[in-house]
Amino acid sequence: MASDDAYKVSSLKGKVSLITGASSGIGAGTAVLFAKLGAVLALNGRNVESLKKVAKECAECGGGTEPLLLPGDLTDEDAVKRTVEDVMARFGRLDVLVNSAGILAMGGIETSDLATYDRVMNINVRSVYQLTQLCVPHLVKTKGSIVNVSSVNGQRSFPGVLAYCMSKSAIDQFTRCVALGESAVLPNNAPSLHAHKKGQLPTCFLISELASKQVRVNSV
Repeated sequence: MASDDAYKVSSLKGKVSLITGASSGIGAGTAVLFAKLGAVLALNGRNVESLKKVAKECAECGGGTEPLLLPGDLTDEDAVKRTVEDVMARFGRLDVLVNSAGILAMGGIETSDLATYDRVMNINVRSVYQLTQLCVPHLVKTKGSIVNVSSVNGQRSFPGVLAYCMSKSAIDQFTRCVALGESAVLPNNAPSLHAHKKGQLPTCFLISELASKQVRVNSV
């Protein structure tokens, strides 16, 4: 297995990067890191005030470049479409998509309900499916990358978080299935991102989706 350093990048200068769930948590941390690496940022989140704070931090550590703010609820299909349209209208290209938006809801088979299940699956899985579909044509043009934020809960079973565990298993399988049948040979000039499972130590990428078109898709 390659060392962790093999999956680090020293620069994302000029790479247009759309990051969802950027108002907090992993999404916010990713936005700040990408800003330090020189990426051109488009940030989505539901909490507008928190999104503005993250954008300010990104501008301060990214040479003063202001991110494009795209507040909105990704369970709204029209909002997802507008997000992609606004990115393309502003930048005319897309190099990186980071699907980080997600929620956790407590409850097992006896203590949860279908409304909770639908809420978790809609944001954690359905929105990722739709947004990725809309972004792929643009990423093919730039030979870009997609990073799907998963969790150790997708691989191990835990009590009391049934819908969340199912949603993260779905994200892992989504990433694998879209790679099925594609070439496993990665281009030498493809950008690499240091990947880690939420709740785990750093690991290697999953083999990329759309590899034959030089688009890398990873579940981290």
